[in-house]
Amino acid sequence: MQPQIPPLLLAPLIPAVGTTLQQQLYQRVKQGILQGQLAAGASLPATRQLALELQVSRNTVLNVWTQLQAEGYLTSDRQGSRISSLALPAGQTDDDSLASWPLAKRIEAFHQSPWVDTGSLPLRPGIPALNHFPMAAWRRALSQVMSHTPPQLLGYGDPFGEAELRTVLAQQLRITRGVRCDAAQIVITDGVQQALTLCVALLSNPGDHGWIEEPGYRNAKSALQAGELNIVPIPTDDQGMAPEPGHWKQASPRLIYTTPTHQYPTGAVMSAARRLALIAAAQQHQAWIIEDDYDGDFHYHGEPIMAMQGMTDNAPVIYLGSFSKTLFPALRIGFMVLPAPLVKRLQPALHQILRGGNRPEQQALTRFILNGDYRRHLGKMRRLYRQRQALLRTELQRAAGQTISLLGGDSGMHLVLPLEPHRDDVAITRKLLQAGYAPGALSTFYLTEPVQQGLVIGYGNCSDTQITAATGQLSRLLGWPG
Repeated sequence: MQPQIPPLLLAPLIPAVGTTLQQQLYQRVKQGILQGQLAAGASLPATRQLALELQVSRNTVLNVWTQLQAEGYLTSDRQGSRISSLALPAGQTDDDSLASWPLAKRIEAFHQSPWVDTGSLPLRPGIPALNHFPMAAWRRALSQVMSHTPPQLLGYGDPFGEAELRTVLAQQLRITRGVRCDAAQIVITDGVQQALTLCVALLSNPGDHGWIEEPGYRNAKSALQAGELNIVPIPTDDQGMAPEPGHWKQASPRLIYTTPTHQYPTGAVMSAARRLALIAAAQQHQAWIIEDDYDGDFHYHGEPIMAMQGMTDNAPVIYLGSFSKTLFPALRIGFMVLPAPLVKRLQPALHQILRGGNRPEQQALTRFILNGDYRRHLGKMRRLYRQRQALLRTELQRAAGQTISLLGGDSGMHLVLPLEPHRDDVAITRKLLQAGYAPGALSTFYLTEPVQQGLVIGYGNCSDTQITAATGQLSRLLGWPG
């Protein structure tokens, strides 16, 4: 005698856009099992019989039964198909039940404010002039790669990155940044943030001290927090990071994160004397210095400031850089330069952590550099940013109606406008965001009190018209005469 067909299976299958009758039947039986509507051990009708009832082809039912059997929902033998015995959850839980489950305690250290997508809004720091990027030249470089791509290029590559790109980078860094390295010391990463995460994972242990600049780069703090380091904010002055003897004695670091060429966000340049002192002290305390040269390519008066990494032999410095500012952020190609003695020691771990992806993009970047397109673009952007910075300075001074102090120096793509202590820079940035502008609040770059109020104003991705309009909006918010 044929088993009685459960009513759940007899409901008509209705053709619908985006789903097949087979998918509908599969989901119906699967959910019926998971929700307990089809009991464990219950026999299912023969495929021919159910196909007749549902007015579908027998193959449709056969395919569903085969899939459910492969996934373990059904068992079949000569006597037919039956519902498998599954350990189903005790009962339905509400949608928020997982919200109370325990998470890693390190998450508590992260800033809990909601993320706001400011995209490429004017005044956002760190965004280059995207509409000035030479798309045709980049498309040509990509086309050169993809039109001559062997199948092997689509597989995993060297975990350290494409060999030709690393060779070109080593030569470029030696000439333009004074970095002492060869290709074997360079590791290609998915931007500076991954390089930071790797430094924390490979060079420190939970509970170690990690120094960061105060005020400083917030994502560096996040990387150190993820590694459960004890973060020590080190004050900065007009010569950059300024550790005192007490810092070395009371909180000897394992990692020191610094932006010596153009301190972020104040723009201070670390003096040669302080750089050498930091290297010497780091050697004495066996501390690793992470030098983030995030926008060292944009220097507008005189020759670029050379990297700290190349100042002495065997400096305990890991040099970080990326193409997010010089080209575009979505490229997600960064790099780190390891001290030569570290390469062999870290190679086994890096080979297991990294997988050597983005190979076509890395090869396209190599051609972009070798073709001279990178150098030409960099030259154009230096001239453009110099002009935009000058305009921003002029417009701010005009709007204020008096001489005002601006931080940022002669480099980079942003200026800092210090504000009076009674101002609330966070509230001001919220109002500016409502008007379509996205400067940063200087106070949010601090870890400890007291904080300085101010605005971190990006000009890289702002047209002249936007700079003028933005300073007018800011003038009205601050009650300036202009």
